[in-house]
Amino acid sequence: MPLYLTRFSYTPQTWTAMVERPEDRREVARAIIESVGGKLHGFWYGFGKHDGYTLWEAPDNVSMAAVALAITSGGALSSYETTVLLTVEETLEALRKASGIPYRRPAQK
Repeated sequence: MPLYLTRFSYTPQTWTAMVERPEDRREVARAIIESVGGKLHGFWYGFGKHDGYTLWEAPDNVSMAAVALAITSGGALSSYETTVLLTVEETLEALRKASGIPYRRPAQK
């Protein structure tokens, strides 16, 4: 199953609510991904541009998109980004396929 890295940030209102009533959001994230047949591999908070990070496994892009839509439609986040992660083997396969694709840079003959 494909792996997905998400980066998210909470709204100030969400942080206020969590300060008043701390909650382990890993369990919510785990239930969400398991509802589409996936698995939560990790959930972290950090300093910087994003407040948190998750590593998930999902059956396919449509399932992960459904998870992202469900999460972002709740209004608790100010940002949410998902990156599909490729294995080294998948990247090597892509590199081999790329060598056979005809491409030329713009403005070249």
